[in-house]
Amino acid sequence: MGTVPLLSDEEVSASALAVFDDIRATRGNDYINNFWRALAHDPITLRATWDRLKDVMAPGALDPLVKELLYIAVSTANGCSYCIHSHSVAAKAKGMTPEMQTELLSVIGMAMQTNGLVTGLQVEVDDVFKA
Repeated sequence: MGTVPLLSDEEVSASALAVFDDIRATRGNDYINNFWRALAHDPITLRATWDRLKDVMAPGALDPLVKELLYIAVSTANGCSYCIHSHSVAAKAKGMTPEMQTELLSVIGMAMQTNGLVTGLQVEVDDVFKA
């Protein structure tokens, strides 16, 4: 259960509605998801978060699908089921196949296991790995 009510278009401020309009235009659909509707209580944070997300997730040196896969991995590590769900949908829209998702989950699981072991053992980083 959320800690704030989700605001409808009729309930948000003019500045938050402008962000919603930008989200709709950028994504090419009318849907505004619950994350943005919750953030609309603070239009400044809403605008800053949306602008940063557009910049970070835009095509660049990393392919947009790779960015979505990374988002899923970090969201898994952080335990954010909302982001796991929303970015899995986005990754599928960008071409993630069931085989890719299975392999992604295997990598996430392996990294979590080895991270736990190396942290518990406090293994010193090899000199050749230091940047």
